[in-house]
Amino acid sequence: MTRIVVIGADAAGASAASQIKRRRTDWEVVMFERGQITSYAACGLPYWVAGQVPRQDMLIARTPRQHRARGIDVRLGTEVVGIDPRASSVTVRTQDGQESIEGYDQLVIGTGALPVRPPIPGSQAPNVATVHTVPGTQDLVDQLTRSGSAPRRAVVVGAGFIGIEMAEAFLDRGIAVTVIDQATHPMVSFDPDMGAVLAESMADQGVACAFGQAVREVELDEAGLAQAVLTDAGRYPCELVVLALGVRPNTGIAIEAGLPVGDSGGLLTDRRQQVRDHEDIWAAGDCVETYHRLLRTTVHMPLGTHANKQGRVLGLNVAGEYATFPGIIGTAITKVGTAHLSRTGLTEAQAAQAGFDAVAAKVQTSVIAGYMPNPGRMITKVLAERGTGRLLGGQIIGDRVGAAKRIDTLAMAIWTGFTAEDLTGADLSYAPPFSPTWDPVQTAARRLLPTI
Repeated sequence: MTRIVVIGADAAGASAASQIKRRRTDWEVVMFERGQITSYAACGLPYWVAGQVPRQDMLIARTPRQHRARGIDVRLGTEVVGIDPRASSVTVRTQDGQESIEGYDQLVIGTGALPVRPPIPGSQAPNVATVHTVPGTQDLVDQLTRSGSAPRRAVVVGAGFIGIEMAEAFLDRGIAVTVIDQATHPMVSFDPDMGAVLAESMADQGVACAFGQAVREVELDEAGLAQAVLTDAGRYPCELVVLALGVRPNTGIAIEAGLPVGDSGGLLTDRRQQVRDHEDIWAAGDCVETYHRLLRTTVHMPLGTHANKQGRVLGLNVAGEYATFPGIIGTAITKVGTAHLSRTGLTEAQAAQAGFDAVAAKVQTSVIAGYMPNPGRMITKVLAERGTGRLLGGQIIGDRVGAAKRIDTLAMAIWTGFTAEDLTGADLSYAPPFSPTWDPVQTAARRLLPTI
């Protein structure tokens, strides 16, 4: 019997295991998970903290019992602590410390990523949290809902996706929040001018913004709890701290086994998700580097969308079919309160670094027809290559539902090689409750035309 060993039971690993078992019912598929939860929606964790998602179980896409009912041997509380590619085996350790050797015919690595926790003095205090796993987030929710001792002030360190989503969560809870970041604007995956728009919106909604400041220390009280965050420019009192400084690939055991990794530490695979130079080892999700279609190199860009798609591709290939993962262009979307924001492709700085001669245009429009009730406001920025007119990137910030999701139009235009002229003439839908006569992304593309 062919034996498949899967390390990790979240998006990539569980998707791969399900695809394999569905097609090869006679194969043994063993999935090792060091925790007690499988297939959870990590992107939903901030909304659980906010109270928008009322219960933990609503974030679980498939339980261990459901996986087992489909024939997958799920082993919880069992961590893979070593990989031996030559022996085609892994070393596993249970929660009681017992170790054993498990052989495989094909190995699937879906170990995900780990939160970045720099050695900031005081950052190990019990009321300093990260939002990364269900148990860790449960601890945070417990602190927020504890009767009589819920925090009144919170500090979020980091103004990326998780950082601003946590700012919204604290606003929803009625907790005063300060967001600190050493960058001069939030969301460094946006251009600075668009980041400035977001910073203004956050401040207008009551978020205290401390940008351009490096954190030096988490100040502790006599009980060893965080009571303030100290930067090189100020002191910010609080009863709760959330570190939202990004993640790094969880590839320690893979590196020890001599598997190839890129500059980020993410595993390097081919388009089928097979680890380079290892015919019986595969990897997908937040532990890998992924090919960027515009930069033409591999990057670490952890997102649940990529993890699920890569897991599916991996599973199909292991099961004997053929599939490839086509790469990414960096499309993402989120919100903080009334600010809805999204991006795709390259920023101006990324385009310049990659050697493109790029031009940009930015327009402000209503989200829907301006004469309709609550038409909203959105700022759309697009980027194209001078000479060819090929679209390279786009960013949107709006204050109404329906604004940021328009990034998908730009994403598909970039994905398929559209020029600004192509997008300007594209047949997009129109009705006053949904859009102005000229869709904002087309208005922005049209603004580019004289400069290309």
